[in-house]
Amino acid sequence: MLVARAVFPSVVERLRAHFEVETAPAGVVWSHDELVQRLQGKAGVLTTGGERIDAALLAACPQLRIVANLAVGFNNFDLPAMTAAGVLGTNAPDVLTETTADFGFALLMATARRVTESERFLRAGQWRQWSLDLFAGAEVHGRTLGILGMGRIGQAIARRGALGFGMPVIYHNRSRLAPEKEAACQARYVDRDELFAQADHLVLVLPYTPEAHHTVCAAELARMKPTATLVNIARGGIVDEDALVAALREGRLAAAGLDVFEGEPAINPALLTVPNVVLTPHIASATIPTRTAMATLAADNLIAYLTEGRALTPLNPQVIGT
Repeated sequence: MLVARAVFPSVVERLRAHFEVETAPAGVVWSHDELVQRLQGKAGVLTTGGERIDAALLAACPQLRIVANLAVGFNNFDLPAMTAAGVLGTNAPDVLTETTADFGFALLMATARRVTESERFLRAGQWRQWSLDLFAGAEVHGRTLGILGMGRIGQAIARRGALGFGMPVIYHNRSRLAPEKEAACQARYVDRDELFAQADHLVLVLPYTPEAHHTVCAAELARMKPTATLVNIARGGIVDEDALVAALREGRLAAAGLDVFEGEPAINPALLTVPNVVLTPHIASATIPTRTAMATLAADNLIAYLTEGRALTPLNPQVIGT
């Protein structure tokens, strides 16, 4: 068994009760070739979402039977190739929904109310006097909340906006929610163009797929209000970051909040040159209880499949039993 990135000791001990375990040292990120080397002779691996599992790796690791992501997203998996190779993939849904939604709304608030921009101003010793328009930002309560991607996290954000801040909620999704789910989060389905045009605060929560690459680009940004904000807690690559920087610099968008980046952990240097963007290092699910629950669910998938032939959250269940 391999743990491809350092996780909590309790999770490693959980695995060691069933398997011999090799784990990456703290702070170490293996390259693709190093990962292949470490996987030789191993039946399972716990991944974090940053390790690419592709056809080349699978061909080089014939004993591999399961890859368990501790993230809900799995764009690091070539799932068809894994299925063809008879390798099960699992992820970690549900356990991070509410915590991630909390952070998504926190990032929305920080972006709208210019929290980090004003803190940098204060820390730099630039605050000399109070003024009426000092870091005056955008209203949140009562303004229109737009959500692109209305899965579990999107619905949780919608509830926070509608029930906590009295925000009209509009959303777009690949498929419309059932009426009872729309009612539960007081959300109204609209087409993509209306979503971008009407939202005062737009939150991206859609999964990354090749088709979703740069789904928010110059054309979409041009449809948004110049007073609007954009928040991305989904995946890097969904937003064309160069187009976003241009819109922020030119005053065509008020502000943005990003927790994910196309080349992370490398950051597009242009993002560091605009003051009206809040940047956080992919921490939307980062509480100790939630991150522990994510890693534990991944470990439990490994244990269940390799000892009992079942899985808790399979992504390609057709592999089970083959």
